Amino acid sequence: MDKNQTAVDFNLPDQSGRFHKLSDYRGRWVILYFYPRDDTPGCTNEACGFRDSLEDLKRLGVVVLGVSKDSSTSHFKFSQKHHLNFPVLSDPEKETIMVYGAWGPKKFMGRQFMGTLRKTFVIDPSGRIRQVYEKVDPIHHAAQILQDLNALIK
Repeated sequence: MDKNQTAVDFNLPDQSGRFHKLSDYRGRWVILYFYPRDDTPGCTNEACGFRDSLEDLKRLGVVVLGVSKDSSTSHFKFSQKHHLNFPVLSDPEKETIMVYGAWGPKKFMGRQFMGTLRKTFVIDPSGRIRQVYEKVDPIHHAAQILQDLNALIK
């Protein structure tokens, strides 16, 4: 998915088993971020950054949705452990992950494999993708998006 395209709808369960459709959030800004795996250092930093920025994001009318291929059970443990205050969606079949282009080749310790890429989409209230982040620094990502949204929304 690219900037200015209409974001593809999905229906995925969160850490509590509640289903979320992107269309449920029509009329609001949405940060849809894809991450490789629960409770790994980078993914934890990124999730906690969104957790810590959520009040500022809510003031702008923004909803945060995280997505990985981990199970809802894994998401529940991850969410509880790090006190996440937003839905973390499970896509074990990788359908949504693949539609958004967040599945691809990765390298780790000289080994190449396929996996979930760290990728974020900012979707406007009409359902259009306004920003795509492909090179994500998990530690500063939430702050970067908050700064960009402040400029975009005003």
